[in-house]
Amino acid sequence: MRQSLQRIKRLSLSVMLLGVLSPLATPQQPTETLPVEQVRPGMEGYAYTIFSGDQIEKFDLQVLGVMPNFLGPQQPIILVQLKGPKVEHTGVVAGMSGSPVYLDGKLAGALSLKLGIFTKEAIAGVTPIADVLRAPPEISPPSSTTTTQQFALSADTIARNTLPSGSALLPIETPLVFSGFRSDTLQQFATQLQSYGLVATQGGADSSSKDDAHAHLTPGDMAGMVLVRGDMSINSACTVTAVEGDRVFLCGHPFMNLGDIQIPMARSEVVTTLSSSLASTKIVNMGGTIGTITSDHLTAVTGKLGAPPAMIPMDLTFVNGSREKKLHIELINHAKLTPLLVAMTTFNGVTQNALYGEGNTLHLTGEIQLKGHVPVKLENTFAPTDSMTPDAMPIALVMQSVFGRLFTNNYEVPDVDHISLRVESVPGRASYTIESAWLEKGEAAPGENLKVRVLLRPYRGDARVEETTIHIPDQIVRGTTLRVLVSDAEWMNRASRGFSFAGNAGGLSGPDGLDQLIALINRERHNDRLYVGIFVPAPTMVWDDKELPNVPLSQISVVDGRPTPGTVQVLRESLASESSVALGGPVAGLISLNLQIR
Repeated sequence: MRQSLQRIKRLSLSVMLLGVLSPLATPQQPTETLPVEQVRPGMEGYAYTIFSGDQIEKFDLQVLGVMPNFLGPQQPIILVQLKGPKVEHTGVVAGMSGSPVYLDGKLAGALSLKLGIFTKEAIAGVTPIADVLRAPPEISPPSSTTTTQQFALSADTIARNTLPSGSALLPIETPLVFSGFRSDTLQQFATQLQSYGLVATQGGADSSSKDDAHAHLTPGDMAGMVLVRGDMSINSACTVTAVEGDRVFLCGHPFMNLGDIQIPMARSEVVTTLSSSLASTKIVNMGGTIGTITSDHLTAVTGKLGAPPAMIPMDLTFVNGSREKKLHIELINHAKLTPLLVAMTTFNGVTQNALYGEGNTLHLTGEIQLKGHVPVKLENTFAPTDSMTPDAMPIALVMQSVFGRLFTNNYEVPDVDHISLRVESVPGRASYTIESAWLEKGEAAPGENLKVRVLLRPYRGDARVEETTIHIPDQIVRGTTLRVLVSDAEWMNRASRGFSFAGNAGGLSGPDGLDQLIALINRERHNDRLYVGIFVPAPTMVWDDKELPNVPLSQISVVDGRPTPGTVQVLRESLASESSVALGGPVAGLISLNLQIR
């Protein structure tokens, strides 16, 4: 028995020594914290991060001082200088934010800021641990009555416009890892990405593992936020500062300062650390999801290990003749980010495949399915231009605009169930300009059908005449002069609905709810059609998503007397009859004709 106990002791000692000597062993970080009030200049300490693979490495640092009220009222930071061959070679690295910092053997904070660019010393700022752990606890997903907010400038943007870049203490950049994207796509959206202080890098995406559901993180590990996954992926990467049960604290500064959120959290692996005098960064492969990012605030990003939140599935089909390419991705459901992510993934999916080529006309169809609402229908045609902007960019901007309108309604957060898009490429540039129009005759009787002929000029082609028939209203008073409008879709929308059909952005009147907004979007005319409309000199009331032609003046007076007329507009004319001609390419132009009723 005694010999057995001795063998167990020797085996335990061997295991302990193996853990100490093995370079891959996980460091046992202290759990006791050090208040910022006890931090003094000259104190020496260390921090943990990953430079390559999944091996957590230790590097030294020295305290230079404490800067009170730096992040805000009663929010100081600790200024430190990093020591050691690696950090002195790389400087402060994008993706290092969140690295746990220890002083006197106690957890003092999270590496979060860097001083300038092209600096000779690796000087960084540390968010005190009390502020990191003070991040809001886990919350429930936002309710359907949450009001969305508009975009705001990031702290990085503000700092770059108020201090010289060489002397500003700025948040360490958060690498935004793009997999399945080419640099062409990133350049098109670089301005919007940079406004949030994000560094776009290309990386890989690992497949999910059965171990993801039981993932365990320690301080110094890498984890990130999943924005897009599937045939294309967009993820971020930060260093873990602390773990309390199933709660994870990382970054030491905001990702985008989005507040309370529901974004999938993923494991990550550092392929290598790229050293650069301008901006060193970690090259990261993102793995499977391991939980949910629940908050994104000034001093930390926090998450919870376990099941990730649901994402929006999106199917994109690109067709060129008899060939087609299908892609499937998933995106987060977030008012600020989803419109941009939809635009980027649509543009990348269309342009970065072998079937795409510049100089072709692109026809977009599809729908957006929302829970509890009718689908949003999409249809538009885009002809190539002579500018340097890629021909597919208008498709991306239309998608961004539609999702922006859906998410900026003031009544409910849209719950997007599925997005399906189809883009067909037709050889050549098919576009038309309205040059002239004339009526079959200058007078007509009530109830008569009247022919309208339109002279169209195709791009670099011979002019052609299109003909359509329009019905004269039966009840029109004889002797009345009507206006016949020959136009593209945009002008006809404006003439019949005023300027409220685009939603309520910018303080303009608009629909009172998501149902009304969807109805307006679905009724918008298509840009590849020629429209002819007859307008009578009687007021039209546009109320939310409804058009009420020929409204009596007495009713208009009642509405105008309301305390808050809100979304009501009164137009001087009413659209009485309309016809259209499909042309297969965008139409532009406007002609107005007068018609006498005999």
